[in-house]
Parts: sequence; structure tokens; C-alpha cells
Amino acid sequence: MKTRLIEHVFGDTLLRYRVCEQTGRTGLEIIPTTMAGQIAARRDFYDGPEIAVLPENWPDFPAWDVDSLVQVGVRAMPGPEAFAQGRTMRNGQATLGLRFKNQRVEGEQIITTLEHAAGYECEHILNWLKGTGAFECHTRFINRSEKPLVLTMLSSFSLGGMSPFHADDAPGKLVLHRCRSAWSAEGRLDSRLMEDLQLESSWTGYSVSCERFGQVGSLPARGFFPFAAVEDTGAGVTWAAQIAWPGSWQMETYRKNDCVCLSGGLADWEFGHWSKEIEPGGGFETPTAFLTVAHGDVEDATERLQAIYVDDDPSREDLPVIYNEWCTSWGSPTHASIIAAADRLRDTPVRYLVIDAGWAKQPPGQPLENGDWEVNSMSFPEGLRATADAIKARGMILGIWFEFEVATRHSNAYHEVAHQLHRDGVPIEVGTRRFWDFRDPWVHDYLGEKVIRLLRDAGIGYLKVDYNDTIGIGCDGAESAGEGLRSHMEGVVRFFRRIQEELPELVIEICASGGHRLEPLLLGIGTMGSFSDAHETREVPIIAANCVRLIPPRKCQIWAVLRRDDSPKRMCYSLASTFLGRMCISGEIQELSGSQHDLLASALTLYQKIAPLLRRGTSKRHGELSPSQRHPSGWQAVVRTHEDGKAILVVCHIFAKPYPATIEIPLGHPGEWKIADSFHAPAETVSLRDDRLTWIPEGEFCALVILIEASANSTF
Repeated sequence: MKTRLIEHVFGDTLLRYRVCEQTGRTGLEIIPTTMAGQIAARRDFYDGPEIAVLPENWPDFPAWDVDSLVQVGVRAMPGPEAFAQGRTMRNGQATLGLRFKNQRVEGEQIITTLEHAAGYECEHILNWLKGTGAFECHTRFINRSEKPLVLTMLSSFSLGGMSPFHADDAPGKLVLHRCRSAWSAEGRLDSRLMEDLQLESSWTGYSVSCERFGQVGSLPARGFFPFAAVEDTGAGVTWAAQIAWPGSWQMETYRKNDCVCLSGGLADWEFGHWSKEIEPGGGFETPTAFLTVAHGDVEDATERLQAIYVDDDPSREDLPVIYNEWCTSWGSPTHASIIAAADRLRDTPVRYLVIDAGWAKQPPGQPLENGDWEVNSMSFPEGLRATADAIKARGMILGIWFEFEVATRHSNAYHEVAHQLHRDGVPIEVGTRRFWDFRDPWVHDYLGEKVIRLLRDAGIGYLKVDYNDTIGIGCDGAESAGEGLRSHMEGVVRFFRRIQEELPELVIEICASGGHRLEPLLLGIGTMGSFSDAHETREVPIIAANCVRLIPPRKCQIWAVLRRDDSPKRMCYSLASTFLGRMCISGEIQELSGSQHDLLASALTLYQKIAPLLRRGTSKRHGELSPSQRHPSGWQAVVRTHEDGKAILVVCHIFAKPYPATIEIPLGHPGEWKIADSFHAPAETVSLRDDRLTWIPEGEFCALVILIEASANSTF
């Protein structure tokens, strides 16, 4: 096959646009510049004894092809062959007919235009995030025909040619990494050989193999995080992608011949019941995806992807600590209880004191209800402004919880069915919840009064936005249920941006039953996201480390719930997890003993010291864990190094037996180091030698936090 290459270098990454001279089909490969000299010359055709015995007049079987950098489906055009129907919509005639038209480079942006004889164009838009190893990618579809066209699939990104470092199909060397996610069990890394997923090519390269995965509904990190990576363990290179979208999405690992391909974007017609009609002259743009390639493993690739989150407001440089009273009152906050907590936390680094669910008026004898958002005058007799002022007088800022996208059964808002989402002509109802339709201007006006005005009038500086169920496949009011959901979620994003614009100093926490909305779009609007609802379980450190694999620690809020009967060992175990992200404490704060309060104070003091490491640094995970996260055994350590290389944070947890009697944690950086500060139970034994930390733990379920700094005479 004759192809021509169009190459660009951005930072440490080589972009190779490969154009087939015969078909005009155009693909994209991304490669570390340090590996450019190791690209292999591919075999052109399948060979081997099974091919040799075929009749001489049979055609040759190509071992590779150019896989299009845009995957598109258009209704009424032939779908993909080779047993692909129902498994994938990739490489139907709507895609295979795309031809290279032109490419232009504008600064850090590359726009590649493909055209189809059916009268449409696809613009593939790739932006380098300058100074990083990450790229932003999306696709624009333009209908230049004289009739409406119905899209049934359009990828945000599609990478091909994996792996370019092997002449054949690289048996046993290619691994697919995904992060599975469930309620209170977020972000578990799942790594499988392509062979284990039956993603091997057939003996002639005819049959399609595909692993299509994602989620359908309005909880984007349910089932899987919107992330995938392909690692070539033979070459030591990993490609990774992340989708920024809070609705239905999909990714696909695809193989028809020697090369593995990875694509993703909105969930398509088959996976998410999505289709959209595009009028002549009209267009459509996909959500954004982020791409990277690392000369290293999946941990190195995920570190590079964290560059997609721009730095926050410098005024929050010290990563102020949060107190949330949910695990204190369990839905029954009062002005008096909030003030009591503030008095206990006065003169500590805690800056935000957050009232969780239960502050709004409830019908007598009914569970927590959402939708009307009237302050409960029995619990807050002088209103929230009085509470906010009292908190401010104690040196803190009041925060409040909302779940404003829903209306529950015993609220008046529940009966506003004209402004709620419907499916098949009836309101969508999940448990006690109905969902506002954010395509409706009335909803934006209503919530502008109920949410934004309340926040402004009460002087509230912190907003926790919760969301506790999913819409499902979609809703009425568009060409398809999936398009109804997509356009509704666009409206949700618009309202979040309105809050941000009207209250620019507001700190916004993204929450969805914990970590179900940990995706780049909403996290980019919010200041931080809640890591999980697993507030007091033994697996909290594991979930926390899972989450910060894909989210910078400064964006990931981790809870420590403290109880009056906690031993020092248990308190250290709980608090140590928060050193992996944004510290949030809850529990029986007012009832802690003097010694317990002193232990909390020492954790808060150290946390202030390590904040620069959480803001700017890289992490590496070590340890040996059991298969069960609910019943963990073994040990785990996260080593985080400041970007200047002069300070290291080590957070280590011991779980149930078996685990080594002595834990040795490599720092990964040779030099002269010293222990600058620590937080652990009194009996723990810790030592530092060369570039290795040694710890003899005191039994099961204990923890250690160590700040290590370079000696004065060290050079880096």
C-alpha cells in the first residue's frame, strides 16, 4: 500500500497523518519523538502456512490498512461488513468513503478536512495544549448536500496504527487499560491483553473484532471512567484518551488486521440510541476528547493527561480544608449544630464549612425532599444569611448542598411536569425523582431564583452540587432519545457556566453520589470533585488512589470521617487518605477528646505544608493488593514528587494480612534526602536511607504520611 505522511512535531510528540494514495483515506498516529527511529517497517500481507495452501488465483490479504481519523455513520448508507453489525458501527461506507481534502495548521491547531461523495465534510480538529504532552481533539460534521442527513455516529477521536513498533500483530504485547467504576468503588484499573479480550485478527484479516464500552445516561463515570489506554509492553509506549462529556459516551478498541485502533465520543445509535438530523448547510460538533502518548506505562500516560486541567485561581493555592457536616447530622443540620462545629474548628486551617442535605423545608414525616428549596425555618430560624455571617465571624466560609437537577415526590416542584423530562410521553421518574428539562428556559429562570439568588443573598461561598441517579437512555423532544439526552446535558452545562459567571468567587464541588461525574468537562467548571461516597470504609485509600490516577489531587476531594471512639491508629488511617487530594473532614468533630483534636491539628498543619506538592507534581503507585477492595489485604503507597524535584510526599496504607513485615518504598529519585515531617500513629518505626523509605507497621489497617525534602547540598 502506498501512503504519504504529513508530519508535525509538538513538544515531545510526533503526529503522523497517513494518507492512502489510492483511496484518500486518512489516519492519525501519535508517537513519542524519542521513539521515531524505532518505527518498524510493516509487512504488507498476511503470510504463514494457512495462507500458503490457498489457491494461487486468490487475492493477497492485506495485513494493515489506513484507519480513518474520523468515524462517522449516516443513516441509509451501508454499514460495516465482516460480521461487524451489532458490535460496532465503525468503518461503514459513510467512513470508508471519506477522502483527504486539505489540512491547515494555525499555531498549535491542526484542522484536517475530509470529504465524501454523498455531499458532506468532516473536519478533524486537533489542538496541542502548549507546553504539555496532551492534545485536545474533536470533530465537526458539515452537510454540504441539498438534503437533510441523519448522523448515527460521529467520533471525537480515532487513533490507528497501534503499534507502529512491530512489523506484525505484536502478539502478547498489547494491553487495553480501562478504569471500571461503581458506587463507592470508583476507578479500579482493569488491564487486559488484547488476546484475553479476543481482539486478535483472523487468519486472513477479514473478521472484525471490537470491544465497545462506555455508559448510557447522565452519570458519566458509572461502569467505566471515560478513559482508555493501549500499552505496547514490548516497546514501552502507551497511548491514552479521555472524553469530556457528562452524558452517554463510548469508546471502542477495534481490530481487523495487524493494527489496533482506539476511538471514542458520543454513544452511537446502537450503543446509546443517538441520531441527529443535519439540515443542508448545517453542522454538528462532537464533545472534546483528550489524547496523549507516553514513553512509559499507563501510569506515565495518565500523568500526562492531567495537564488537561488548567491551574485554578491562585487565591486557592494553599488548598483550603473543607468540613462537611453530612456524617455528623445525617441530614438534620441546624444553625446551632453548624455554629458548634465552627467553634470547634475555629483557628484551624479549615476554611469552608458545608451544610449538606436537610437544610431545606421538608413535609412532616417525609424523607429529604428536593425541588422547592425553601429554607427550613425550624432548623434555621433566622435564615441562612445569619448562619453565613456567624460562620464568617469565626473566620470561615459557609457552603451549602444542592441537588438542583431533580424534583422529588413530596415537593411542589414535582408536579411541574410541563418542565420535566419525558420519555414515551410520560415524565421520567426514578425512585422518588423527576428530572428538570434543561432545554427549557423556564427551568433556568426557576433555578436562577432558587439556586443563584439564594447563594448570593445568603453570602454563601461554596456550592456542593450533588446528583443521585441517572436519566437513562434519553428523553423525548428530539430526533432520538439519545439526542434528547445530549441536548438536555448541554443545557445542564450551560446552567453550571451561568453559576460560574454570575458568582465567580464561588467554589463549586462536583458530586454525583460521590464520584459518578468525574469527567473533564464538569470538573473543568468546578473547583473540585467528590471522589466517592465511601466515606468511612476500609477501602477509602484504594479508591482515593484510583481516582487521582486520572484527576489531579488538587481537583479530587477525599473524606475523612472522625468518630469519638476512634483510636489514634484509626484516626491516622482515615486522615492519611486525604493527603492524596483535597482534605474534607466530617463526623463527630465536637465530641473529639483533647488528644484526638491535637492529632487532627497535627494532620491539618502537615497538610498545609504539603499543599504545593498536591498542586504541582507527579505520582507513582506501589504495593501489593488483594483482588477484593471491599475486604482489602496487602499494602499500598503513593509517592508524589514536586515538579522541582526537591520534595516528596509518601502516603502509605497497610490493610489486612498478608503484607510484608517491613515495607520498602522506593522514592524513585536518587539523592540526599531527609524526613522533614510526618503523620502516623506513635508506635510506627520509619527510616530513610538513600532513595528508599523503610517502614515497620504496627499491625493491620494503619497508615503513614511522610514529607521528605532534599538536603541543602543536594543538586537536581
